[in-house]
Amino acid sequence: MKKSIFFTLLNLYALAFMAQSPTTKKVDQTDEYFGIKVSDPYRWLEDDRSKETAEWVKMQNTYTQSYLSKIPFKDQVKARLTEIWNYEKQTAPYTKAGKKFFYKNDGIQNQSVLYVQDDEKSNPRVLLDPNKLSTDGTISITSDGISKTGKYYAYAYAKGVRIGIILELLILKHYSQLMMKLNG
Repeated sequence: MKKSIFFTLLNLYALAFMAQSPTTKKVDQTDEYFGIKVSDPYRWLEDDRSKETAEWVKMQNTYTQSYLSKIPFKDQVKARLTEIWNYEKQTAPYTKAGKKFFYKNDGIQNQSVLYVQDDEKSNPRVLLDPNKLSTDGTISITSDGISKTGKYYAYAYAKGVRIGIILELLILKHYSQLMMKLNG
């Protein structure tokens, strides 16, 4: 009964919210794929670096926050979700060059931390903690890899939802970082 009341209230808030949402510009963009014409009126939003897209995102965020700030039970929902999601998670380990690697999250970390273990008897140690790459926890590892010899670990990361990628390389033997960054 409580769940149905909760979802009914949530739906009513959502309907009221959607009735006043800002409009999104449509453009006349059509592409042809294998003889089939496909309309793409929101293509202009794909340029995430344009001023126009930035203004649209700002407008949408302002609108969304104005809605979310009015929900009287949002703190209870946040507390309950935090409670539900707050448990330790760990990936299955994988072996590369005789070492075991795995990701682990204490439950409330923004990003999972990469650990390395030299052998079964040694304690795992942190190889890379993406949470320490930024103060707000919005940097995420987009791809990574360990060399066949196990000497190098390379990773690429992105900040927030930006498309640009930064590639860094670590020397695993000393766990020191090479001064190599590639921005893309």
